Amino acid sequence: MKKIKFLMLSFMALFIALGMTGCSKEDEPKQEDNPTIIQDYHFDLWVALDRHGGMGRDVQTLVRSVNSLEADQPEITFQGQGTEVNSILSLETILKGAYYYQVPVSGDRFAKYIIKDNQIQVVKERRFQTNTYSTRKYTHAWINDNTLVIMAANGDASKIIWTKLNADDMTIIDEGTLDVKMPEGGELFTTSGVLTYRASDNKLFYFYYAKTGKAFGGKRVTPMMTAVINPANMAVESDTPCFLDCEMVGTAYGELLQTTTFIDGNNNLYIACVTDDADGNEHSHLLKIPANSTSFDQSYDGFTAEGKLISVMYVGGNKVVAYAREDKIGTKIDDFSHYYTVLDVVAKTSTPITYNGQRLAYSSGRFSSRMAYVNHKAYIGVDAEGQKPQIYIYDVASGQTSLGATMASGYYFEQIRVVEDVKK
Repeated sequence: MKKIKFLMLSFMALFIALGMTGCSKEDEPKQEDNPTIIQDYHFDLWVALDRHGGMGRDVQTLVRSVNSLEADQPEITFQGQGTEVNSILSLETILKGAYYYQVPVSGDRFAKYIIKDNQIQVVKERRFQTNTYSTRKYTHAWINDNTLVIMAANGDASKIIWTKLNADDMTIIDEGTLDVKMPEGGELFTTSGVLTYRASDNKLFYFYYAKTGKAFGGKRVTPMMTAVINPANMAVESDTPCFLDCEMVGTAYGELLQTTTFIDGNNNLYIACVTDDADGNEHSHLLKIPANSTSFDQSYDGFTAEGKLISVMYVGGNKVVAYAREDKIGTKIDDFSHYYTVLDVVAKTSTPITYNGQRLAYSSGRFSSRMAYVNHKAYIGVDAEGQKPQIYIYDVASGQTSLGATMASGYYFEQIRVVEDVKK
C-alpha cells in the first residue's frame, strides 16, 4: 500500500512539474514586433494643386483611390478620376481601417466618412454637444478599436477639453475638461497638443505647453508638459515638465497631418520634439518614455542628425522611417530641403534612404503624411525639383528601395493613406 501511495505522489509531483514547465514565461510565444498584416486594402492619394497645403493654406485638394503603387502601371493622373474634397473635408484627418474621421469644414460636428468610387460618402455625423472644436485644430487617440478620444484647447485656449466618441455610430460617450492648471507664467494653452495611448499600461499621454500672447505665434513659456491620464475616467495622474526646454513637432495639428509619436515592440513610447539654439535655429530630438514608466529617459536622444524631424513612422525591428528637413538648405514649406531617412532607435543612427546607390532627391512640402506603411513595406512620395512626383517603395526586411508609381506633372503630394477595404 505504501508503495502504491508513493508512486501516486511521485506521479502527481511529475505532473505538476510538467505543468509548471509548460506554462513558464520562457516558453510562452513572444509578441511579434509590429505583427499586423492587412489582407485587403488600397491606397488613397491626396494631392494639392498650385502649391503644397498644410498650415491652413487655402489650396485645392484632390483624392484618388488606387489599388497599387507599384511601377507597373500607367502614370497616375487625377483628371476625371479624383474627387475634390475642399468643400467637405480638410486635409487634416484621422484614418482608421476603412474610415476617415474628422471635424469637417462645417466646424460644427464630428463625422465619419468613406471614400468609395472616388466619392465622399457620409457614414455617420454627430453634432457637438457641450465641447466645441475647430476644423484641423485638435489631437486624438484610440483607446481601442471603437473608442476615439478628441482633445484640444477650448475657444480662448484657457483650458483643455476632451470628448470620447463611439466610432461605430459616432455617439458621444462622455466629455469634459482636463484637470490641469495653467502653468505659471502662461496665458494660453497650445492649440492642440499631441495625445497618444499606450495599451501596455493603459495610459493616455497628453503633451502640451503654455504660452503668452496671441493664440497663433505666441511665445512659449514652458517646456513640453506631459499629462498622464487614466482613460477610464480621464483623471490626470501626473503632470510634469520635460527635462529639455522643447516643444512637440506638429503641435498645432495634433498628428492629423503627420505622425510624431510611436510605440516600439518593447512598449517604449517616443515623441519627436524640437529645441531652439541661441541663434533661433531649430534642432529636433527623439525622446523616449520607457515601458512601465511615465517619465522621459534623460540619457536618451534617438535623433542625432541636424535639422528638424517632420514625421516619424515606426516599421518594426527598432526602425523608423522619418521625413526630416535639412535647415541649411531651406526652412520654408516649398523649399526642396526635405528628405527621407531610416532611424535606428537602439543604435541612434540616421541613414538617408537611397535608390540605385544614390540618395533620394530632396523634396518640397512639409505638413503631410506622404509616408505609408503596410505589410513590411514603406511607401514614400518625393516632390523633387524639376521632376514628376515619384513614389518609392522601401522594403523594411532587406533595406532595399525600388521604384514605384509615377504621378503626372501639376500635382503636389500631400498624403499617402493605406485604407482597408470595406468588409462585405
